[in-house]
Amino acid sequence: MDPDALAKAFVEHYYSTFESNRANLAGLYQEGSMLTFEGQKILRSANIVSKLTGLPFQQCKHNVTTVDCQPSVTQGGFIVFVSGSLQLAGEQHALKFSQMFHLMPTPNGSFYVHNDIFRWNYA
Repeated sequence: MDPDALAKAFVEHYYSTFESNRANLAGLYQEGSMLTFEGQKILRSANIVSKLTGLPFQQCKHNVTTVDCQPSVTQGGFIVFVSGSLQLAGEQHALKFSQMFHLMPTPNGSFYVHNDIFRWNYA
């Protein structure tokens, strides 16, 4: 499996799902998953999706600048680091962000997000 191709496909799927229906991201997380959003730690799929669907904007577009991927110490896992900008509907200026995902394999051959860290990049 090519880690870079996996990372690219995951990132495209994640952000297109985020933009179209954030509630559908629930399938990418599990009960042991954790999101750190701007320093706030959130555990469990339902709580993570609640945080993401509760963000104070409805429409947005992710513009991904970079995607870096490395195999993790855990057998079959991957670390994916993304940088880019987020354009909110009705806003003139895009907001820069960085996000890291730790993807873990599932028994059926797919992946889930075990760890997710998101930060706005203020200039």
